[in-house]
Amino acid sequence: MSALEIASLFILAYLIGSFPTGVIVGKIFFHKDIRKYGSGNIGTTNTFRVLGPVAGVIVFLIDFFKGTLATILPVLFHLGPHYLCLFFGLAAILGHAFSIFLKFKGGKAVATTAGFLLGYNVHFFLICAIIFFPLLFITSMVSLTSLISIILIFIASFFFHDIALTILSGLLVFLIYWSHRSNIKRLKNHEENLVPFGLVYWYKKYRNKK
Repeated sequence: MSALEIASLFILAYLIGSFPTGVIVGKIFFHKDIRKYGSGNIGTTNTFRVLGPVAGVIVFLIDFFKGTLATILPVLFHLGPHYLCLFFGLAAILGHAFSIFLKFKGGKAVATTAGFLLGYNVHFFLICAIIFFPLLFITSMVSLTSLISIILIFIASFFFHDIALTILSGLLVFLIYWSHRSNIKRLKNHEENLVPFGLVYWYKKYRNKK
C-alpha cells in the first residue's frame, strides 16, 4: 500500500472520530443542540442528562465503536505492524476532541478512547474496564473517574511491555486532563454533577433526606 493510501486511511480514521454523534442524535431525534444544554458537552454523560438514557446509550455505543473501527483500519487493510493501530486510534480520539464538523471543537473522548483500547488490545481493555467501573461506582462522577482512571491506565500500560502503548497512554493523560478543564474547576468547587447511582450519590441522597 502506498504512502498516499496510508495517509488517506489516516484521514479516514480522523473523520470517523470526528463524527459528532451527540449533536446529530440531539438535532434529528430531539430537535435540540446538545451543546446548548447541561454542561454543553457532546458526549455520553451530557446526553444522558439532557436527552435521556436511550439517547445516552446510543451516543455511547457509536462514540465507542467509532474508536474501535478507526483503530482496526490497519488490520482491515493489512497495513503491517500492529502498533500502527495506535496511531489510527489516536487520530480518532483527536477527531472526537477536535471535530472538523464542529469547527475543531468536540467532546472529552472518553468513550472513543475506550473503543480504541478495545480495538488495540482486548486484554488491556478489560484491565481498563476493571479500573474504570468500580471507581465510577465509588465516586458517582464520570469526570473524576476518568481523571483517576487514565493515570492508573498509564501505570498499567508498563506491565504490557509495549512502549508504543505506554507512550500513547501518557499522551492520553494530557489530553483527558486538558479536555476536563471545566470539570476540574467544578470538582474543586464541589459543584460537579453526579450520575444517579454509586456510593457518593446514595450518600448525598440519604444526607439530604435527613
